[in-house]
Formats: sequence, structure tokens, C-alpha cells
Amino acid sequence: MKDARSLAPFSVIDLPPKTGGFTRVLGPGAILLGLSIGSGELILWPTVVAEYGPGMAWAPLLGVFLQYWVNQELGRYVLATGESVYTGFARLSRVFVYFFLFVSTAQHLLPAWALASGGALKALLVGTQGWGSITFWTWCTFFLVALSLFLARFVYRVVEVIMMSLTAIIVMGLVLCVALVADTVTWREVGQGVLNVGFIDPRVGKLHFFAALVFSGVGGTGNIFLNYYLRDKGEGMGARMGRIINPLRGEPETIPSTGFIFLPTEENLKRWKAWFTAFRLEQATTFWFTTSLSIMLFFVAAAATLYPVGLVPRGFEIAVTQAHILEGVLGVPGWYLFLLVAFATLFSTQLAIVDGMARTLSDIVFVNFKAAQRVSLSFWYILFVGLWILVGALLALFPVPPLVLFISNACFGGLAMAVYCPLTLIINHRFLPPGARPGYLSSLFLVMASVVYVFFIGLCIATLLKRA
Repeated sequence: MKDARSLAPFSVIDLPPKTGGFTRVLGPGAILLGLSIGSGELILWPTVVAEYGPGMAWAPLLGVFLQYWVNQELGRYVLATGESVYTGFARLSRVFVYFFLFVSTAQHLLPAWALASGGALKALLVGTQGWGSITFWTWCTFFLVALSLFLARFVYRVVEVIMMSLTAIIVMGLVLCVALVADTVTWREVGQGVLNVGFIDPRVGKLHFFAALVFSGVGGTGNIFLNYYLRDKGEGMGARMGRIINPLRGEPETIPSTGFIFLPTEENLKRWKAWFTAFRLEQATTFWFTTSLSIMLFFVAAAATLYPVGLVPRGFEIAVTQAHILEGVLGVPGWYLFLLVAFATLFSTQLAIVDGMARTLSDIVFVNFKAAQRVSLSFWYILFVGLWILVGALLALFPVPPLVLFISNACFGGLAMAVYCPLTLIINHRFLPPGARPGYLSSLFLVMASVVYVFFIGLCIATLLKRA
């Protein structure tokens, strides 16, 4: 591998002007929303609510709030340079190239979401005791992912449409479910939990609590997927970089291995303000607000159905149990309604992980290995999609309890965030032109996020040493 210090310097070029209204930038945050409404919302937090009540409703809202600021700084770098932050980290040291290759793969390789997604699909179509093993139905979900990504020409657009459709199903389905099962007492208890900032039930396992906190929102290297969505959407300097085109469906576009920088002229700074303001608004609405709303709806559903009767199902069974309870309220349509929400929740996460990890690995390999640049970035993307699906399908033959997988993923994800949050702050201050660098408030919240994730990793290490 070439030394990261030998990466080509930024090419100096004007920032493209922003055109169009809000819909011009709508999409990347919506995809991240689909990735956010995953295991933490459907399984981890409802499990906490079922066992300990809704008194800690403040915690997932805090997690999403911190990730809004994390996303803002991740987006800042790619909007200003067109590069992913991984390339920015490589400009600091090539050590980070190896670190993030390992930790991003370790976080997402075990198919936790795929197994849960397979269980949801089986329950939805044939019932929990119906024909076929969880492994078979997990393979079916991977087949759906393969259809989505291999048949697309402009991959980003297909992922955007699918994720927007799935999140619409999730949010509308949750609103209907909650309207059917929640009363004013439940809403009041959840509201008190939101205001009860800092309270952690002494009975809850600290590792479980912080794992759920890390997964409130996206978590781990999944947040960095935003870089690639902004770039393929053509936002900011990403418009200079080209898009991933499926080489099976069309001629790939030329994508440079490194990015650009703009001089802080009056016109460029005016354009920067337009791009960055629109980006922040899109993140605030589609990611922060809608993710927070969805989490609260899952919270209310669990507080209304599970906690009052003392039911504490584990893993995906928590969704099945809530579907049974809703069936008692609405009849058979209630069963299918909640399972449809569950499948949409988990499959959106699975699709985004396969797509995002293929983008991550292809980007890191293409930028940092000279030999990899003999073929297009799009070639590497479609290759990693195929490999990720194949490996995930093979690992599905050896199922592990979903809760164990989710906590393991959270530990690797927390480690990644503990490292990349301060690194992102460093590259944004070091490489970006004056006028595009983070202000005091953005820097403060990213430091706060770093402290939370460093504490979580310390807790993971202490827990492992205690069990050793």
C-alpha cells in the first residue's frame, strides 16, 4: 500500500453553486433514517422498557441528538472536499486506514440485522412456526438486497427510493399501532421519562444500557455512510466527484481517488453557506426529528403493551409478542400491521448496511491501494456487495442470539465513534478553508459525543476483564 502521506494534495477549484430548493438535498438523511430505525429501536430499547419501564426515555433522545452533531461534522468534510472522512484520516496517518478497515468490518460482519430481518419475514408470511428455518428466510432477505443493488443502474437513487418507502411504512404503521394501544397514562409515563434526564434504573445492566444508547440513531461506522450518500447526491464538492454506477448496467463514471478544496473567496463562502444550511436542515428534519419521533413511538408501544403485564421477551420475540397483543386489539390485521413495521424496520437496516459497507470498503481500498485504481470504484463497489451478501449468507448458518450480536456490534461501533469523532474534528479544522471550519458550538458537541463513546468503550473493556 502506498504511504498515506503520498496521497495527492487537494486540487483547488470553486465550490459548485447550489441549485434547486429543499428537495435538491432531500435523501441522504432519509437513508440514514432508515438505517437508524433498526435494532436499537425495535429490540434493544423496547427490551429495556419491558423490563424497567419508560423512565429512561431521555437516553435514546440524547443518543440521537449527539449523532445529529456527529453527522453534521461528517457531512461538513465531504461537502467541502468531496472526499470521505476516511481519506481525510488517511491524510493524517495510514494507521487509521487499517484500523477502520478492521473495525468497520468487525462491527457489521456478523449478520445480526439480517437474522432478525429473516425472522420478521418468516413471521409475516408464514407465521413464527411456519415452514422454513430462520437461515432460509435470512437468505431470502439477502436475495431481496441483491435484487435491489444488482439490478439498479444508479445505485444511490434506488436505495433512496426503497429507504424512503420503508420509513414511510414504519412511521405510519407505528402511529396507527400506538393510537390503538396507548392511553393517556402511558403517554404521561413516557413524557416523565423524557424529562427524567440522567436517571438510569439501578437494575439495568450498564453495558446493555450504553449499547442501546450507541444504537440510538445509527451508531458506529454507519454514520459515515452519510459521506457516500451526500457525494452520490451531488451535494457541495461531491458534485465534482462522480457517482457509483453499477458496471453490470452501464458505463462507470470516472471518480478521482482524492478530492478538492475551494479558496475562501466571497462567492465560494456564499455558496458554502447555501449548501451547508440546506444540509443541516435536511439532517434536522429527516434524521434528528423523525428518528426521535420513531424511537418514542417504539417506546410508547412497548410501555403500553409489555411493561404493564410484565412480559420481557428477548431478541426478535419482543416484536412477535407485541404483534400478538395488537392482534388482540385489532384482530388479524393487528398481527400483520406490527410485523410489517418490524420487517420494514429491520430490512431497511440490512439493505443500508450491505450498501454502506460496500461503499466503505471500496472507497478505502480504491483510495489507498495503487493497484486497486486499475479498475473503477464502481467495480469495487459491486464486488464488495456480492462478497458481503455471500459471507452474510454463510454466517447465517451459525445463528447467535440477536441480543448478543447487537451488543457486540455496539461495542465495535462505540470504539469506532470514540476514535473518529475527535479525528473528524481534527481534519475539519486542519484541512478545510476558513469559513467552512466548525464553530465553537459544533466543536463542543462533538467533544461531548467523544466523551460518551470513550466512556462506553471503557465500560466494554472493564466488563470483558471482569468476566475473564
